Amino acid sequence: MQLSDLNFELPENLIAQHPADRREASRMLIVDRKAGIYSDSSFSQFPTELCPDDLLVVNNTRVFPARLIGRSETGALIEVFLISDAGTGIWVALARPGKRLKPGKRIIFGDGFSCVVEEKLDDGKVHIKFDADSELDDLIDRYGKTPLPPYIRRNDSASAADRERYQTVYAKYRGSIAAPTAGLHFTPEILQAIRSRGTGIAEITLHVGYGTFQPVRAEELSDHRVLPERYEINDHAAQMLQEAKQRGRRIVAVGTTTTRALESNFSVSGRFEAVRADADLTITPGYEFRAVDALLTNFHLPQSSLLVLTSTFGGHKLIMDAYRHAVDAGYRFYSYGDCMFIK
Repeated sequence: MQLSDLNFELPENLIAQHPADRREASRMLIVDRKAGIYSDSSFSQFPTELCPDDLLVVNNTRVFPARLIGRSETGALIEVFLISDAGTGIWVALARPGKRLKPGKRIIFGDGFSCVVEEKLDDGKVHIKFDADSELDDLIDRYGKTPLPPYIRRNDSASAADRERYQTVYAKYRGSIAAPTAGLHFTPEILQAIRSRGTGIAEITLHVGYGTFQPVRAEELSDHRVLPERYEINDHAAQMLQEAKQRGRRIVAVGTTTTRALESNFSVSGRFEAVRADADLTITPGYEFRAVDALLTNFHLPQSSLLVLTSTFGGHKLIMDAYRHAVDAGYRFYSYGDCMFIK
């Protein structure tokens, strides 16, 4: 399959710039793979789509404010987007404007908080070293901004409200530079309604990294690769997952990040195991899903790795037809948009 097979026309006004007034108020398109049909619904009805024997799996990663705005010692404005922690105060980051940043350049973010460019890397990336180490997380929290995706273009940029809404209600472990957006629709009341039906809920952790959003550069999708992302499945979650698989219960993944972690884990030994490792699996057409039976996901960018995974799971023609219906029906797209349940 070619990358061009995953293109579709999307009017700009359908790209959600703000979250829905209430998390559970989002619309939901239900895609039935067996019947080859789709139907309109709302996320508030999601609990009724689950059975008592199902196991719902969520990603409890927490987004940190990875976008820092600083100035050089000459006063030039510089934006730094933190990508990954290399240890001892050193980070890999994207920086703009990158051409001006030579090794030794200091960037000042606030009182007593600055970094020095240590090395220029490929694709606009740099190695930076912060002055602070023991209090670095606190300083990033104080001066950083919510790392909203670039397609969210608003005058207010990231607001105080985004710190709460661009985070799942079950977020626990700090480490993501982007939200696992399928989880943004859940509320404590929705989760309770799911538990009341007898459906189990397991939590895993995958820290969403830069690789999730890198453009697909291979026209032939079989040549496409996604960078590894760190994930963890603890003993309790692994036991719940393995028991569900052995009993033939449906495993319902919330989001492509959860799906990638589960499929990566199961592919190693044909069973779910407690581990802290890298999810290095790239899912492309022809991949046979062995861990996940149903998927809740948001609507993704054309020709993106997330759409590659989603269309592989749901079937290319059915998913692309569903996307065209979503456009015609005025669904809201991307991180703050509506969702799709593929069963």
